[in-house]
Amino acid sequence: MANELPKRKPLRLPYFDYNTPGAYFITICTHNRKNMFSRIVGAIHESPVIELTEQGKIVDKIINHLPSHLGVQIERYVIMPNHIHLIIMISCTEVFRAIHESPLRSRSVISKTVGYIKMNASKEIHLQYEHTNIWQRGFHDHVIRDQNDYEMIVKYIHENPLRWQYDCFYTEGE
Repeated sequence: MANELPKRKPLRLPYFDYNTPGAYFITICTHNRKNMFSRIVGAIHESPVIELTEQGKIVDKIINHLPSHLGVQIERYVIMPNHIHLIIMISCTEVFRAIHESPLRSRSVISKTVGYIKMNASKEIHLQYEHTNIWQRGFHDHVIRDQNDYEMIVKYIHENPLRWQYDCFYTEGE
């Protein structure tokens, strides 16, 4: 049919259970990669500092106050101008509790966590900036496979502000 919409590429790994205990590297981008969460201040090759905007402070607060019933722990994160990187850890007992306490049982713990961050940050941001599109649809995930993988990602998160101008998400200005 000529009127059929194109099929979207699935974002998640097929046949992988995202409720499996372990560590996950998550990237969430802003709508049209608009710089709205922070500014990277300082010279390259020094130690640049992240200055959170009002919107970034809201996102930071939401991440730091994730409810325990979601069953996750945020190991590391960075709030960049137009995206967020997080390492989310799921433990065995937390997964069981989160799945059985939630009315949205078909969604994974990872999807629920990202949804919680997006929804609550959007609500608060919209109180100050009514007609602002905040988030890109979906999110990127990477299942952390081993200690080496984990350490590489921790280093990537830590060095992300230093490499901002060379980042694939980099955009000029606000």
